[in-house]
Amino acid sequence: MHKLTVKTPEFTRLETAFGKWLRTLNFEPTTVSYNPVRVREFFNWLEKQGITAVTEITKPVVLNYFDYLKSRKNQTRSGKLSKNTLRTHQQSLRRFTRYLRETGQDSFEVDIQLQGRTRNIKTIFTTGEIKALQSACDSDVLGLRDRAMLAVYYGCGLRRNEGLNLDVNDLLLNKDLVYVRKGKNYKERYVPMTEAVKEELQNYVDFARPTLLQSPAKALFLSVRGNRLGSNGMADRFQMLKEKAEINKEVGLHALRHSIATHLLQSGMELEQIKRFLGHSSLESTQIYTHVKNEQYG
Repeated sequence: MHKLTVKTPEFTRLETAFGKWLRTLNFEPTTVSYNPVRVREFFNWLEKQGITAVTEITKPVVLNYFDYLKSRKNQTRSGKLSKNTLRTHQQSLRRFTRYLRETGQDSFEVDIQLQGRTRNIKTIFTTGEIKALQSACDSDVLGLRDRAMLAVYYGCGLRRNEGLNLDVNDLLLNKDLVYVRKGKNYKERYVPMTEAVKEELQNYVDFARPTLLQSPAKALFLSVRGNRLGSNGMADRFQMLKEKAEINKEVGLHALRHSIATHLLQSGMELEQIKRFLGHSSLESTQIYTHVKNEQYG
């Protein structure tokens, strides 16, 4: 898909502007990278049909496009596109039409019902693996920071950037809340913390963070140089914990968010409550976790 080209100037402009919109609204890096690419494939197909304007995109056109996708060869392995891949194309186009509507441009509907079941596209950690990650944390300064990291991403279900952007004052420990200032789409919210999560964060703030602090800083998570811990530094620590815990899953911090959502659903929490906890704007985003409701994890 990356090699596909688009000749229509308007389509080129829209693809670029869509990518900027995604970055501005703080979407995940993978979303920012791949959504415009899937839209480009759609534009490339439209040009082959003689369509060069958004106003020409009708429901039959969208249906025909998904018929094309269903028959298109998979570019990374043998066979056709999986149901999950078709679903990602659907999500990308729906997000694109949202961009069009919210920026006051002509839009269209992506009213597609994909038949058949899709497998779980969310890789999660079992409750046993979560305990193994926690046990893999050392008792030194960086170990206390690791435990706080797990508390934020698993215990509070924060997105990667939400955790990285936390300031120490965002921990409202006296109210058992975490204030998320820079959530997805710039939406702020308060996330409750359990006593166990509160204890991990309190230990880090009281005993580890002061040791890392070299000059006045607002950031919650600090590097060994006293600066705000960056994305790569956080990812490296998490990879180290996975290796120590002997967990062979090619997933990052975001899998902790998927894991807590699934575990809460299994424990009996209502979907609407999980939606608020995760900061989802619609219940549709939360419903992806219902497929494992009755599965058991060790």
